[in-house]
Amino acid sequence: MSNDRRALLLGLSAVLLWSTAATAFKLALRELDVFQLLAWSVSASAVAMLLLVHWQGKGALLGACLRESPGYFVLMSALNPLLYYLVLLTAYDLLPAQQAQPINYTWAITLALLAVPLLGQKLGRRDLLAAALGYGGVVIIATEGRPLAMAFTSLAGVALALLSTLIWALYWIANTRNRRDPLVSLSLNFALATPAAWLLCALFSSIEVSGWRGPAAALYVGLFEMGITFVLWSTALRLASTVARVGNLIFLSPLFSLVFIATILGETIHPATLVGLALIIPGVLLQQAGPSRAPAPT
Repeated sequence: MSNDRRALLLGLSAVLLWSTAATAFKLALRELDVFQLLAWSVSASAVAMLLLVHWQGKGALLGACLRESPGYFVLMSALNPLLYYLVLLTAYDLLPAQQAQPINYTWAITLALLAVPLLGQKLGRRDLLAAALGYGGVVIIATEGRPLAMAFTSLAGVALALLSTLIWALYWIANTRNRRDPLVSLSLNFALATPAAWLLCALFSSIEVSGWRGPAAALYVGLFEMGITFVLWSTALRLASTVARVGNLIFLSPLFSLVFIATILGETIHPATLVGLALIIPGVLLQQAGPSRAPAPT
């Protein structure tokens, strides 16, 4: 099998797994609260990625990177996964999945806007048009097609979903100068965040859970939204002769996600969700086609 074909299969596998994230979040939140889901899923992801690091023969890099920049990794672990997923999961707890997922998808546009003050990049007409399309789509989805009424399903949920895009963009900007192995860096982030996640769970919720469904759902989230999928995606990008061949697959994710939301969660897809996505996807695509392409999500 050629490298390009392998890259396509791996990239499509990653996109399909990411497309199940919104559904997995909502199913898990039926059994666990936000703090419990955060603790269980971050732990599962940390274990999976640390095992992958050792399997790849990079275990020695873990200690070397941590000794070199302990403060950096503590800060990054607080940003992602701790704060990012705490905010994102709370947004999913407050909103229908069909609203939370497309709003979170606008993080690439947020990244382009933040790059202006933080990285000194210029804001062009392409970026402004992308922002107008993207956030116009957010308003349509969040108000269920009544933008003039500004009647939100949950204003707090929408605010948190938008805040998650800000946190994710800040994480990527802070990560731009990190030249260390990406899997090793992410593994350290999750390993350092695990004790903090359990501490938050003990303080604001309960470590004890009833039944197996909650931990099982959290295990799926940890493995396939936070962990293994990152490896599939990064490998696909590395194998592809042209990054765009794989990178553009990510635009299938919100569409696949709606299929899972409708068939598994049983949410009736509101026409406004489709209209909003019809604005958000071209907005993100327009921004990605600019001079400085945004990084792929993890």
